Amino acid sequence: MIEPIREGHISVPGGEVWYKIVGSGGATPLLTLHGGPGAGHDYLEPLEALAADRPVVFFDQLGCGKSDKPDDASLWRIERFVEEVAAVREALDLERVHLFGQSWGGWLAIEYMMSEPAGIVSLILSSTSASVPQFAEETARLKSTLPKAVLETLNRYEATGDYDNPEYEEAMMAFYTQFVCRLDPWPDPLERSLNNLMTNAGAYEAIQGPNEFTITGNLKDWDRTDRLGEINVRTLITCGRYDELGPACADTLDSGISNSEVHIFEQSAHVAHLEETESYLQVMRDFLNRVE
Repeated sequence: MIEPIREGHISVPGGEVWYKIVGSGGATPLLTLHGGPGAGHDYLEPLEALAADRPVVFFDQLGCGKSDKPDDASLWRIERFVEEVAAVREALDLERVHLFGQSWGGWLAIEYMMSEPAGIVSLILSSTSASVPQFAEETARLKSTLPKAVLETLNRYEATGDYDNPEYEEAMMAFYTQFVCRLDPWPDPLERSLNNLMTNAGAYEAIQGPNEFTITGNLKDWDRTDRLGEINVRTLITCGRYDELGPACADTLDSGISNSEVHIFEQSAHVAHLEETESYLQVMRDFLNRVE
């Protein structure tokens, strides 16, 4: 892990968020938006390797990690998170950035782009989608491919809303190990992010729901498919072959964004930057260098 050259806290709507900047190269900074919501920046740590060329900016979104964790459900709206991104950029003088969003961070990046922000040099949408309904369709399809006994267990506990039952949680792992991360064991940065989610689940539950394929949160109808044409910056779209937000979601993004390209990581699920780290970093470097 590269030592930060700068870290601290920033005031955003609703509280303060923690940030760190690694690297001091002269190329355009990379601003990262982590997933969850509520996972924290930890699992994105492999991207620190890009700091040899440029500053890489990480921050824990409000409600998780080293940031404030207010007990106010009204804060867990994508519109407020868009304001948070703008506040981070302003506080850190990030006039020109490459914007990276992974999973929920990709939804946030797309929504932020709808506000027509200045200074976005390029966009990287990693393992994400243009809409939550398409995400729900994909997870339902993938869930149906699980072994019969696992599927029956999931359906039985979902029918009663008993999402915390140990048998249900064990059955969920059959989904996670196929479509979230296929490494065994899971890397420490991913485990730390999952711990963030488990200990500070307010934003995740309010925005998404109890788990990856029970979508009941306030973003369940979010859909920017018809507005993707408003994104006019160079865009890299990545996903894993076995991703819960996989090739079908990537194709929708690619079809809607005029100046985009897609890279599918053949051995990965939802966290290709952890599952195929060196290949992922090379794809990122190539794209960023070409854009600049």
